[in-house]
Parts: sequence; C-alpha cells; structure tokens
Amino acid sequence: QVQLVESGGGPVQAGGSLRLSCTASGSTFNSYEYAVAWFRQAPGKEREFVAVISRSSRTYYADSVKDRFTISRGNVRTTVVLQMDALKAEDTAVYYCATGRPILSSIRDRNLYSYWGQGTQVTVSS
Repeated sequence: QVQLVESGGGPVQAGGSLRLSCTASGSTFNSYEYAVAWFRQAPGKEREFVAVISRSSRTYYADSVKDRFTISRGNVRTTVVLQMDALKAEDTAVYYCATGRPILSSIRDRNLYSYWGQGTQVTVSS
C-alpha cells in the first residue's frame, strides 16, 4: 500500500510561482519504480492531467502548462516536485498527486493510476 501526501499549495497572484511536493510513504515505495503524475480539478470540471514523470524519468506535460510547469524527482526517492511558474487564474484548482504503472502510451490516463493523494488547493488571483 502506498500513501501520498501533497503539500505546497496556497494562494498566489497571477505571474507568481508555487512549488508542490508529493511525498509517498508505506511499503518500500521508490519513485523510480512508478510513474508519478499530477492532475488537477477545478470546480465543476473533470479532473485533468497536468504532468507526469515516468519510471525512466521521461516527462510529459499538458499543453496548457508546458513551458511553465516542471516536474522532477526530489532529493529522496519518495518525493516528486511540481514547480509552477507564470501562474494564471485558470490554473486555480485542487492539485492531486497520483502514482501507478501505466503503459507509456496511456500515461496521461487518470484511470490507470492506483494511488492518489488528498489534494492541495492552488488559488491564483488575477
């Protein structure tokens, strides 16, 4: 069993930055053995893919965040970080960390992730 905890959310002004962290615990989790992704859900909208780092450390981004967000592994094997720069009002959402072992061609599919965190709120004011 894997437990995920997100941190780092909060209010920020448009154009600002936030750094979200996803920390895993339980069993012998090693982020290099799983894909770790970020999804987000705004009020009244479906949960959508944001970014993912694969087991081989390849990174993929949603078009809406490409060149503004960066996903990376932290200094320890149980942490993945999402650096968010040049934030926009439309980035406002609850951000969720998820992990699993989806095949590469479906790595953006939220249904293929087995473990999820509780989410952290990001609010960008314009």
